Amino acid sequence: MARQPASLNGIVAAHEDEILREWQRVLSLGGTERRLTGREIEAQCRAVLEALKESSGGTEEVSDRLQDLLAEISRNRATQGFGVTETVGFLLSLKRPLVDAIGREHAKAPAIALRETLASTELVDGLALRLMDAFVRNREEIIIRQQQEIAELSTPVVKLWDGILAVPLIGTLDSSRTQVVMENLLQAIVDQSAQMTIIDITGVPTVDTLVAQHLLKTIAAARLMGADCIISGIRPQIAQTMVHLGVELSVVSKATLAEALAHALLKTGRAVVTRRPVVEA
Repeated sequence: MARQPASLNGIVAAHEDEILREWQRVLSLGGTERRLTGREIEAQCRAVLEALKESSGGTEEVSDRLQDLLAEISRNRATQGFGVTETVGFLLSLKRPLVDAIGREHAKAPAIALRETLASTELVDGLALRLMDAFVRNREEIIIRQQQEIAELSTPVVKLWDGILAVPLIGTLDSSRTQVVMENLLQAIVDQSAQMTIIDITGVPTVDTLVAQHLLKTIAAARLMGADCIISGIRPQIAQTMVHLGVELSVVSKATLAEALAHALLKTGRAVVTRRPVVEA
């Protein structure tokens, strides 16, 4: 009786150990898995092969276990700093071990071997595309989260005195960052019962109409919370640009943060005075 041709998942089951060893060898030669230990690489390869045995072999009939595994691999590699090429190369390097196993299984049936080789190639390519898609989504999520964290860290609200807050701005002020500044400032006004807020733009490279609109939104929001605002750090070049563009902030402005603080202290009934140094007897 003629032997029935083995399906791809059947070939993986019959030659799993040989495929695993060859796959690990190919990965070690490529040198793309340096961030992982040998045990971690073996565990990932073995998990993929185990999941492949549950799939029918077509790109549209990938098992839930295999899909979940690809999502987990993409998430872990995105977190560990792998690149797209390294991540996709992990799966593409499975082609050679699979083709070798198919050749051994169908050594006397070249037509079947060719058919199974094409099927395995199509499957691995499809899985690699799925992995790349999931990896890119995870990388984008990480980048967005990091940008949000950086935005929060780069827009601190500092308490200068009782009832006086300062927001030192550094870099470009866009819509998303304005929202972060506004949220942090309003929360600080409530927490500190602030009466005055100094928005220092010394570190803002340029102020155009759009940036001025963002500043006005922040000032208006602070005023609604009962805190007056002062703009400090307007350099001569920025002042000339604002005049040329016809930008009007409609708020008290001071050249330096020190002058703004002195004005805020005065508005809250305090003053900065110079005392004579105490001479010890």
